Amino acid sequence: MIYDVRTYTCRPGTVPAQLKLYQEHGMATQKKHLGEPVMYGFPEVGELNTYTHIWVYESQADRETKRKAMQADPDWHAFLKKSAEAGNITAQRNQLMVAAPWMEK
Repeated sequence: MIYDVRTYTCRPGTVPAQLKLYQEHGMATQKKHLGEPVMYGFPEVGELNTYTHIWVYESQADRETKRKAMQADPDWHAFLKKSAEAGNITAQRNQLMVAAPWMEK
């Protein structure tokens, strides 16, 4: 299993607007291609003005196949356009992680 951990930084005070935009225009399409996220959230303390989502894949090949299908979906591109127009996101950090051996199920 691999975990795709994605953290986005937003302009101060715009995380709620970005999450609403995603919920209304991006979430259904992303779930259609990637399944349910392990987590989608934002910090109460620490590095504010960010949100993180985590997706799990069977393998790198599984991730590539699913993300390629999502990138080919016109609905996903419509969401990306709306997101870019909103201008809330200022930075993105992605990590592909593997679980510690004792965490594997």
